[in-house]
Amino acid sequence: MGKSRLESYESILRVLIRKPLTVDSIAYEINMDCIILRQRLDFLIKNSLVEETTYKNKKFYAATKRGASVYKTLNLTKRLKKLETSIRIIDEALQAIPNLSEYVEGKKKRNRKNENY
Repeated sequence: MGKSRLESYESILRVLIRKPLTVDSIAYEINMDCIILRQRLDFLIKNSLVEETTYKNKKFYAATKRGASVYKTLNLTKRLKKLETSIRIIDEALQAIPNLSEYVEGKKKRNRKNENY
């Protein structure tokens, strides 16, 4: 299954934050077809997240300040979701511990009753 558009935009911004790149370099870095990449870049340029500059007859693309801010926000949101999942797992484990100790205590009491036979 391929990446969603949002994931594609995030990947493009991630590589462009480091340094300006050409379409071919971006495509190689994020493993994306150049035609699809060009469409994604057009959207990012239209929304002022990426800027296009020409240097020595080559077009380079770089993330704008706005693009860097959007990338950082997306990245933070992703980390918070992972943290939320981890907290939920830990919470479930902590709720299971009292139940487990009650189960063990009950088992010990039953074993003592059987010792009389």
